Amino acid sequence: MENFLHQLVAGLANGGIYASIAVALVMIHRSTQLLNFAQGEMAMFSTFVAWALMKSGLGYWSAFAITVAGSFVIGMVIERLVIRPVTARTRSHLPLVVLFIGMLLVFNSIAGWIWTYDVRPFPSPFPDVRILGGLATAHQVGSILVTLALVTGLYLFFRFTSLGLAMRAAAQNPTSSRLVGIRVDLMLGLGWGMASAIGAVAGMMVAHVLFLEPNMMGAAVLYGFAAALVGGIDNPWGAVAGGFLLGALENLLGTYVIGDDMKLTLALVIIVAVMTFKPAGLFGVHMVRRV
Repeated sequence: MENFLHQLVAGLANGGIYASIAVALVMIHRSTQLLNFAQGEMAMFSTFVAWALMKSGLGYWSAFAITVAGSFVIGMVIERLVIRPVTARTRSHLPLVVLFIGMLLVFNSIAGWIWTYDVRPFPSPFPDVRILGGLATAHQVGSILVTLALVTGLYLFFRFTSLGLAMRAAAQNPTSSRLVGIRVDLMLGLGWGMASAIGAVAGMMVAHVLFLEPNMMGAAVLYGFAAALVGGIDNPWGAVAGGFLLGALENLLGTYVIGDDMKLTLALVIIVAVMTFKPAGLFGVHMVRRV
């Protein structure tokens, strides 16, 4: 029983990271109706920036704050200079899909060029101790709390602030939003900035577990995709629930049923199953449009 609880807590800690990635993906999808395939590489690049800042002498939380703020700005710049010109010239989704894949390769190559492909340890802001009666490490519990604090902050922002309400309106009905004076283009840029900042948080949380290198987010972002699809690609809270559920299932099934070597395959199977039998996700809403 103790081993089961240990695996469950470890799975929930991983699920918190998947949930953060899933929320970032959901925010982009609600604005563009596309999945940002470069989300993981953007998070990896931000994590390298945080590592470089700490190497220069800054403390963890100072580097954390600067990296999150910088990632927010970079996300807005990418939307303004890269995404917006493409969407202005075509209504087809294919150019954006190709663009996202190109961004993935660019971020990965630049990170490898600057920092090389060596594997590096990444520090944790939490003490190196076991808590909850030895069931979990402080980093595992801290990762869960950071994720919960993040999504709670997002909920309060979108529910109770005028800017958050404007962003929701712009994502749901851009035409009507423009008619009432909402700057839809600015709201879209802010959404990209927030998604980039959330991805940076996820990258800094997972780097301590996976170690820092340019390809570290490959598997994590796949789990993030699966979590977003399981919970509902247009539902941030569903994405969070999907992340925690996937993390727990991955760890428990990997330990007791399928083995660690098949964990990644499990994410792929979940993606295929959800897209086949329940495309809207467990907590998503199936939209019907008249044409």
